Amino acid sequence: MGAALIRSSPEDFLVDELPLYPPSGEGGHTFVRIEKRLLTTEQVARSLARAAEVSAREVGYAGRKDRAAVTRQWFSLPGLDPARALALELPGVTVLEAVRHRHKLRTAQLAGNRFEIRVRNLGEGAGAEARAALDRIAEQGFPNRYGAQRFGRGGANVERARAIVTGAKRISDRRSARFLVSALQSAVFNEVLRARSLPLAEVELGDLAVKHDSGGLFWVDDEERENERAARFEISATGLLFGTSSRRPTGAPGEREAAALAALGLPAPGEFRPPKGLRVRGGRRALRARPTEISLEDEGDCLRLGFVLGPGCYATVLLEELFGELREGSC
Repeated sequence: MGAALIRSSPEDFLVDELPLYPPSGEGGHTFVRIEKRLLTTEQVARSLARAAEVSAREVGYAGRKDRAAVTRQWFSLPGLDPARALALELPGVTVLEAVRHRHKLRTAQLAGNRFEIRVRNLGEGAGAEARAALDRIAEQGFPNRYGAQRFGRGGANVERARAIVTGAKRISDRRSARFLVSALQSAVFNEVLRARSLPLAEVELGDLAVKHDSGGLFWVDDEERENERAARFEISATGLLFGTSSRRPTGAPGEREAAALAALGLPAPGEFRPPKGLRVRGGRRALRARPTEISLEDEGDCLRLGFVLGPGCYATVLLEELFGELREGSC
């Protein structure tokens, strides 16, 4: 049968952003919820900026969404009357809501994303196998790696980011530079995850683990006790997003992170200094994630999957865990 097929049309890949909070109804900014088709988030931001007669830098959004898809997400614009926003006519964009709010929408200010995806070109029994895999993933999680789309065509974003952090390339657009550096952070994280041999549902001495209910971090100093919590998905080990304020694990986990930085030509832990004009604080990311609100339906010629993922988690990575190699359509 070959690889599983996704995105044979934009309507096969639906994404609905879940806001972290609702707009308040008053203030100098307007939150605009749109539906876009075959457009990047940046293209929509530029179109909105032109329509509102503001700089593209003043347009806020919580996260970048797929181009080859039908996606709904929120943007913020300063000084735009909600009635005028609702009347905007932009190619490939439908304005769904417009509500005033007190401040700009910032990156990562979202609760997650809801997906509805059709997967085609599957062999006999694929539905039963996917259901069994989803049951296992709902209990134990799946690798929280970054998808290939994060790194640009041929991984070019990583090389461009390395030129920025080493000072070989000047920063002309800070938003673009931050995105590129985040791709390099993602590459380091993926390398840390790749080098870890333990099951995802386990932690080890020296790990920096995250409490899923609060987001709090702590060092693992008792494997037996913490692995009981990890088995209940209360906690997970984390991986490095390098930066000036990144906390670091000890022992074997710390050694693997140092090796990942070296493999990508970056300074040792604690020695990173960002280029002038760019703040790179860094952080930690759970090594595993799990979907919620899962549904799976057999539609005859395809499977339709529905699920919710937390911020920054990749639906394509979950699909790879379910179906192996993926092939994307020409939309």
